[in-house]
Amino acid sequence: MEWLFEFLLSWLSEFRGLVSQGSKRVFLGYMLSAAIIAVVWLMWQRRLNFVAALRWLFQGKIWWSNSSRSDYQMMFINQPIMLLLSPLMLSKLALATALFYTLNEWVSRPLWPANISTFWVSVIFTSCLFVVDDASRYYLHRLMHRWPVLWSFHRVHHTAQSLTPFTVLRTHPIEGLLFGLRSALVQGLLIGVFVFVFADRVTLLSLLGANAVTTVLNILGSNLRHSPVPISYGKTLERWLISPAQHQIHHSQARQHWDKNFGAFIALWDRMGNTLEYGSSKQKLIFGLSGQKSKEHQLSSLYWKPFKSCWSYCRGKKLDLVSTANITNVTSEQE
Repeated sequence: MEWLFEFLLSWLSEFRGLVSQGSKRVFLGYMLSAAIIAVVWLMWQRRLNFVAALRWLFQGKIWWSNSSRSDYQMMFINQPIMLLLSPLMLSKLALATALFYTLNEWVSRPLWPANISTFWVSVIFTSCLFVVDDASRYYLHRLMHRWPVLWSFHRVHHTAQSLTPFTVLRTHPIEGLLFGLRSALVQGLLIGVFVFVFADRVTLLSLLGANAVTTVLNILGSNLRHSPVPISYGKTLERWLISPAQHQIHHSQARQHWDKNFGAFIALWDRMGNTLEYGSSKQKLIFGLSGQKSKEHQLSSLYWKPFKSCWSYCRGKKLDLVSTANITNVTSEQE
């Protein structure tokens, strides 16, 4: 029973960490800053007074809808599942160490100018980590929409019909495992390369326990990407940064919005991949999947249906890269 007690403590610790750690998207500090930005925007753009803006932002029909309740349930249930899956996760430290010794054996150690200060090495490392991590997110996210097996699991996130900051946690554990492996791979490789080149001058510029660049962007309202507040940055800035309005387009049911705006923070990848769609502060979108049924919010459907769909694809369909439109139609036919 001792192991069960320790597991429960770890579960509670992880759950508490979701809102208390700056490395988590739903950290209370980020939630508060997003709420402030949203209220100011509603007062400015919609001409609402402060009380009316608060009421609009925290509408019960959004925060307590069937969709949102499923978000909260998955947020709670996924924690112990991911703890059980954690032994399968790739260790970024082990990967970085292996890469360092491999490079040291096969390649001559570069004689990088020693007069570069630790601060500038940290700036370069932190920036590279942010950019490469964001690019890898874009690629995996896009692949999850194009490969039927991966879409089987990722579609769980897209069944959300009400968007709140907690919708970011509406992910199937298999998707969580894949993104965790992606993160470990990217960080491990970059750490190994940078330590090989710069030795002990490599440190991460962190803020609130996370990459400083990511933290600043989270403070500036990243949580509004999963919200009904359509804040657009304008076309000039949206060529470089994904706005809340742009990510909301990614969740739109409208056919012209399928396969658009896969990026997390940087819009450059969507421009390069011809998947960029500009947002509008006046846009009115319906979220979720076309032809979606109410049972999509049931836990049995959210957790088990992806395995059933995946099995169907493996048995009866060739695993080619296809568009979300085709995948959505096939999935609807199977319901």
